[in-house]
Amino acid sequence: MNVSLTWLKERLDFGSRSLEEVCDLLTFAGIEIEGLQEIGVKSDQIVVAEIKEAVQHPDADRLKVTQVDAGEGSLRQIVCGATNYKVGDKVPCCLPGAALPGGFKIGETKMRGVESKGMLAAGSEIGLTDKEDGLLILDSDFKVGTPVKDLFDSDTLIEVEITPNRPDLLSHSGLARELAALLHTETKPVVKSQPTELAEDSGVVTVDSATCPFYSVLSIKGVKVSPSPDWLVKKLKAIGLRPINNVVDITNYVLHEIGQPLHAFDARKVNGAIHVRQASEDEEFKALDEETYALKDIDCVISDQSGTPLALAGIMGGLDSGVTDSTTEILLESAYFTTSEIRRSSRRLFLTSDSSYRFERGVDPQQVLPASALAAALILEIAGGEISPRTVTAGHLPKELPSVKLDVGRMLQLMDNSISLEDAGTILTRLGLSSSDLETWKIPSWRGDLERSADLVEEIARTHGLENIPSRTGGTAVDESKIDRDYDLLLDFKKSLVVLGFHESQTIKLIAETQLRDCLPLRPIQDGDLIKVTRPISEDHAILRPSLTPGLIATAENNLRQGAKTLRFFEAGRQFRNVGGGKATDLEADSIAILLGGEASPLSWTRSKSRELDLYDLKATIQAALGNRSIQFTTRARDGFLLSGDIQLNGKPIGTFAQVMPSRAREISFKAPIYLAELDQKKVLGIKKDMFQIEPLPQFPGSSRDIAMELPIETSNAEIEKALGKHSDPLLVSATCFDQFHDPSGKKMPADKRSIAYSFGYRSDKGTMKQKEVDTAHDKLRAHLEKTLPVTFR
Repeated sequence: MNVSLTWLKERLDFGSRSLEEVCDLLTFAGIEIEGLQEIGVKSDQIVVAEIKEAVQHPDADRLKVTQVDAGEGSLRQIVCGATNYKVGDKVPCCLPGAALPGGFKIGETKMRGVESKGMLAAGSEIGLTDKEDGLLILDSDFKVGTPVKDLFDSDTLIEVEITPNRPDLLSHSGLARELAALLHTETKPVVKSQPTELAEDSGVVTVDSATCPFYSVLSIKGVKVSPSPDWLVKKLKAIGLRPINNVVDITNYVLHEIGQPLHAFDARKVNGAIHVRQASEDEEFKALDEETYALKDIDCVISDQSGTPLALAGIMGGLDSGVTDSTTEILLESAYFTTSEIRRSSRRLFLTSDSSYRFERGVDPQQVLPASALAAALILEIAGGEISPRTVTAGHLPKELPSVKLDVGRMLQLMDNSISLEDAGTILTRLGLSSSDLETWKIPSWRGDLERSADLVEEIARTHGLENIPSRTGGTAVDESKIDRDYDLLLDFKKSLVVLGFHESQTIKLIAETQLRDCLPLRPIQDGDLIKVTRPISEDHAILRPSLTPGLIATAENNLRQGAKTLRFFEAGRQFRNVGGGKATDLEADSIAILLGGEASPLSWTRSKSRELDLYDLKATIQAALGNRSIQFTTRARDGFLLSGDIQLNGKPIGTFAQVMPSRAREISFKAPIYLAELDQKKVLGIKKDMFQIEPLPQFPGSSRDIAMELPIETSNAEIEKALGKHSDPLLVSATCFDQFHDPSGKKMPADKRSIAYSFGYRSDKGTMKQKEVDTAHDKLRAHLEKTLPVTFR
């Protein structure tokens, strides 16, 4: 919410407190200040100057060379492109060194060869409002050389973040009331009012909707709709609102002054009595934003006797019933709407306004009629007219809020006796509560968030100051939980990937339907598995991701636009799906996705060409992150990928891998192969053995033997690794594939065969192995391979 400092100071006196101190006070009281913005002329180097001469620039048709008197004793030459001035006019002159909004600083320069010693300014260029196109023409009575900042009001815009439970702070008076309690001072209430009698008249207004417990309407005839006076325009512009006309501006002013939304109808456009009702199914409503909305029976509308919807209750008025320049009679609405129904309609229609923002959170019911009386008084003062002697009402305002009993003992305990009961009572009284015994407290109408003793203690604590409550104990150690262990293991896994040159990515959990082709889920997607958002905010956020890989490919695309040559990204997060094609409950599971592609190392003078990353780099990455635990890649076709399969550890699947289609890589402007992997986080972190155990160096030397095996061409390396894994010989410590050969012509070996060469390492931890021991172990291995694989040795 935007708050004008000048406006706020009309409601209370800061005393000796600076703005920074007040902002700190609000922040420590739980009201966050998001920013401050200076409004108005700030530089002393912007002065009043009189134009003494203006001649055509010798080399530019649209520029003139002026001589201006800026109160310096001599004329100053400035080149100017504006055309709305004449000799003798007084305008703002920015002298060299003047700082303008946006960080721009004025200096001396040459424009088309002619020296210019400053700048003549428009209002918007120095922090004021433009009254016409061109220079800001100042009052002729202003003295030459006077700083412009001394002639115009300045202000500071305070951007305040109000939590949903504090709607009472969504106005200048509400924030002033809160500050008064913190500053130990009093507020200056709004005293202007035009009271009227209250009367119920079904011929004027009827209510037939639970969304509207109370509705009031006041008729004002003979108004003259025109631009608002300067004081009102300044207030609205100070908080970022665009002035429209005096009647509409008054309703906006009242909303931001005391927090009660109002609406004014053109009475000539209302046919008969006002009827507050539920909308008909698919009833159309054209709002002030010129959009047409299809309503449901859960929406509440303000209509007339003909049934035409005049406004969407609590959210926005209708385009055809609003106040215009030709309006002479208005119906001023002030009502109380229930929060949940307004919030539901606003969210469903994606339609919000300053009014709906407040009604969704809850307005003070005791301000409904005072707000109407304040607006009526201002309309009478500014727009003229004749006010009806009675305000017609329908329904009843909510009853008083229930009293809350303060648990004094608990309060003193939580405050560590840093405050007495009397002082605590003083704080609650300053906040607008009342009590006769300091225990049972009557809650004011604007504080519907105070429902129990704990709420009162919180109010006492934050107003007293949390820094004034002593700390009794430090932190205590607790036993490590499974959540702690999993967090540490995941963090270690991430650190391993970072050490390997990867960058962590964090992407949104919602993806577009077009990104489904990039999904590499742990289990293939069936019909009904996808969880779609019923009303997505955009097409890019329509589906809960069933895999993390779409986000990584989008990240890769963004980095490629910035000139990246190598892609190394990972993300750990949650993916979503319906289980069993939507026949069971929804599943949320955590996984870890990895993307890799491009140059294996940056170009260097030591080599002319860099190797491209391949599938084995992906495998090595995963093995290294798992503490050098041996994994296997087994092929399994996945739609949309060139090469894909499962990742296995000790014969059990822990994830999937794939190579992106070259056509997809070209779509994101990448010529090299892109490889993906998605790991089941629970299985990865569930490995019992510590991933990073330290093993002593071997004490005795080892020996190696090579084998060249001839196998059917369809035999995969994963089958060989699986067979080797089943050979339980403690002397076999390593197995490395170093060569493969295949002759499609069949001349050197059968075309349906492939030669695979492995080097095997043997070592004993009991002593140096003799040649006979190595040969015996090697023969056992050969026999095992012959038994488990269709192999012949070459």
